[in-house]
Amino acid sequence: MPYINIKITNEHVTPDKKAELIKGATQLLVDVLDKNPQTTVVVIDEVDTDNWGIAGETITARRKNDQ
Repeated sequence: MPYINIKITNEHVTPDKKAELIKGATQLLVDVLDKNPQTTVVVIDEVDTDNWGIAGETITARRKNDQ
């Protein structure tokens, strides 16, 4: 049973976009690894931008600095 974990920042991703991610990730495993889509699990974790960092600073701070 394949398990796919997608981590994204929690910045207003719509349910439709999440469904599209789940469908696309499932299809990728079908196409590339010949996995059964009926047993492929996809989980989307939304992470607060205060809890995600790049180059020593949070995404929240980076976004403020980019403004």
